[in-house]
Amino acid sequence: MRSALFRSICAFVLGVTLIPADVAHAEPTLAQVQAQVNRLEEEATTAAEGAQEAKVKLAALTRSLAGIQAQAAAQGKTVDAISKTLGAIAVSQYKDGTLSQSLELLFSSDPTLYLSSAASLEAITRRKSTQLRKYQSAEQQLNATSLTVADRLAQVKALQKKLAERSALAQRKLAQAEALLARLKKEDRERLAKLAEDQENADQAASLEYAKNAAGISGRAGIALKYALKQIGDRYVFGADGLKYWDCSGLTMRAYEAAGVSLPHSSAAQARMGKSIPFNQKKPGDLLFYGRPVSHVGIYLGGGKMVHAPRSGSRVKVADLGMGRKKLVAVRRF
Repeated sequence: MRSALFRSICAFVLGVTLIPADVAHAEPTLAQVQAQVNRLEEEATTAAEGAQEAKVKLAALTRSLAGIQAQAAAQGKTVDAISKTLGAIAVSQYKDGTLSQSLELLFSSDPTLYLSSAASLEAITRRKSTQLRKYQSAEQQLNATSLTVADRLAQVKALQKKLAERSALAQRKLAQAEALLARLKKEDRERLAKLAEDQENADQAASLEYAKNAAGISGRAGIALKYALKQIGDRYVFGADGLKYWDCSGLTMRAYEAAGVSLPHSSAAQARMGKSIPFNQKKPGDLLFYGRPVSHVGIYLGGGKMVHAPRSGSRVKVADLGMGRKKLVAVRRF
């Protein structure tokens, strides 16, 4: 019995050791490689949208900072001017010997002279008191504004850091995708590229057919939707807003700009604008937002379709509303 058990174990071990290396450590299939590349490109696109949000916030904060700095400069001039006025009053009182003059007047034999001069002294005192109050108020305002400037500068620095980090992450994800493709044989890379191109061409042909559904849509929504549909086939590029290359929020920004609506170049920022619409009440022209935090936007076409600039490596197209791991989180109307 022991010998039988021993022979069984030996046979099992021998069988394991004889499994070919290419089976035990099988290389990923082309389909798996393509799926990984697509995932990395989507992650790069998400990071790029994060960079766009940081860029929009940074621009607004920079404008705010410039206004506050100008206010601080003006307040500084006011403080200096009041300070000089107070100094002039003090010098005048010192030179005129206000205290000794008042005593001389008190014992003067001419009451009229005393009363007129005393009134002048009182006016000087009131003026000095008023200027002191103005100075204190102006100095307090300047200090408060200076603190605001310091706070805004810190926010600018933090946003600049975030912008750099998100941009770098997007580039790293693309580099990882390129590294995956570089490990393939030349013929396999060419085959994948051909398959991807064929799919994009098929998507474009189908998108142009779907675009005909927008013919009867009017108003701002119709103008924006038709503008976006005219860009079908244009390629996705990080941070691009036309007229040849687009990212998702660049496309929706320009589409609604054509309809007279000003939107920022950021899906997250756009998601905070317009009117919130229940998912089951969406209409053609409404903007659809995806991800938490928001990192993608498309324009609803109707019939369960939208037009959007999907990701790096793809083109503007009409597609189903599903975005895989990115869930629909908001619908906004403009």
